[in-house]
Amino acid sequence: MPAKSLQQLVDHARTHSPFYAEAYRDVPQLVSHLTQLPITDQTEYWAANTWPDNRLLTGPLTDAGVYKTGGTTGVPKLSVWSRAEHADSVTAFGEGIVQAGLKSGHRVANLFWAGELYGGFLYIEHALHNAPVENVRLPIGAAASSEFIADLITDFGINVLAGVPMKLAAVAEHLIERGQVLDSVELLLFGGDLLFTDLRPILSRAFPKASVASVGYASIDAGLVGRPVPGDDVRVHEPFPNRTLVEIVDDVTGEPITTAGVPGRLLVTNLFRSLMPVIRYPAGDRAEWVDTERQRFRLLGRSLEGGRVGMVAMPIEDVRAVLVAADPDNYITGMQMVHRRWDGRDALILRLGYTEEPPAELAGQLIEAVYAARPVFPAEVADGAIHPLGIEWVPRAELVTNPRTGKLQQVLDERPPA
Repeated sequence: MPAKSLQQLVDHARTHSPFYAEAYRDVPQLVSHLTQLPITDQTEYWAANTWPDNRLLTGPLTDAGVYKTGGTTGVPKLSVWSRAEHADSVTAFGEGIVQAGLKSGHRVANLFWAGELYGGFLYIEHALHNAPVENVRLPIGAAASSEFIADLITDFGINVLAGVPMKLAAVAEHLIERGQVLDSVELLLFGGDLLFTDLRPILSRAFPKASVASVGYASIDAGLVGRPVPGDDVRVHEPFPNRTLVEIVDDVTGEPITTAGVPGRLLVTNLFRSLMPVIRYPAGDRAEWVDTERQRFRLLGRSLEGGRVGMVAMPIEDVRAVLVAADPDNYITGMQMVHRRWDGRDALILRLGYTEEPPAELAGQLIEAVYAARPVFPAEVADGAIHPLGIEWVPRAELVTNPRTGKLQQVLDERPPA
């Protein structure tokens, strides 16, 4: 499906979609720049995208695929793609996988999740099928046991594993437990979530000759967003040429950020997606420009993720960086923040995954490191406003993940109902 110009996309959306007709009521007829359009209000967007009585779609649902978002940060939502839109998207994504390191003849294990309208597994399978290099596809899925996957890697000489980070880590942990190293694996492709620094050691132990790369940046709701940029920083992506427009805007004002290194919310516009238009849509992630001329951006994590206890904000990536720096022996293999409350005060617990039992003194050292980086936290503790920071060690497999997608739940609220 050929991409539309911005003007064509806007004309089509407000002519055929009641939602966009209302949203663009005060927008000039001639649109020359994205900033002339309002940022899409996600609450209103999804309120219009219901069955029956849909007010978002631009036409009848007659030849399309229906998928459900993972629901990591809220109630799962249904997203529809026409046949042509899906074909165009997976073709572009397949080209991006080659840019990420897929080579001719590679044997690829697809370990993404499938079923219940989730699109990850199917999307990657179609992208590999449409990639511009020959490859052998093994549609295993995430439900397969780590033992089965490890044996298949050995027996079939698999070169590439593609899956969410926690599934890749689970396979690696199984291999380490049985004292096995797999040199045949050349490439680990992650998607659906960022692959954080704390998972790198366990992956490199199990797959010492494998490079790590993003499979690409897309989502069921936002659609096609960015393709991976080769290099050491696997968080860096760039828009798909002639298909996506990416913006980074200020969290408060919504004004575009044009300077490298300044974090903000990431917005995406899909120029080829017409049935369910995606225009200036908040993708749910924070990002910063690394090369404004080539529109290359670095993903920084989910927009809304992080802990807050009392008056203390605890951005999850800032805390993770402190913990990794204070853990030189790499005992930490995953982290999530847990909110709890007792005796009338809130508490924040850092639940840390491990594969090897950490020394008893490490927890205290990690707390001291976090306090040093966030001195307002111990000050609030001293005032009796909140409980001291807690550390809770669990086997890596016991970190809580989304039951449908396998993504790590970064923040959990275990406080009793008000």
